[in-house]
Amino acid sequence: MSQTQSSRTGSWLLLLAAVIGFVVALYAWLTPLTGVTGTIGALGVAIDCVVVALLAFAIRAVSRRGMRIFLVIITLIMLVGIGFAAALLHQYIITAAMVVGLIGLIMMSRPPAHHNHRVKV
Repeated sequence: MSQTQSSRTGSWLLLLAAVIGFVVALYAWLTPLTGVTGTIGALGVAIDCVVVALLAFAIRAVSRRGMRIFLVIITLIMLVGIGFAAALLHQYIITAAMVVGLIGLIMMSRPPAHHNHRVKV
């Protein structure tokens, strides 16, 4: 499957959001005095960010339309869930990163514009 420029940019944005979310969640989980040190919520967000990164690669690799739609929906649910959990953990940088990931997912999901208009004679 050939990737368009917006699809490649979208996958990079989604991957960047997942990496930023993982790093910030891991920092919050490990560092004392963050308020969420050692909590299952911060660790869960870090693990979920790894899953989102894997989903970004999977969406790029899949060629079947049905599987691609399924992966996009799962990724959307994951992004919303991570953003909500990060807001509850008062880690708003992760929530902002998930918004960037949502923009990337939208860019990946848009079908390429084909302008092959055929004239019927």
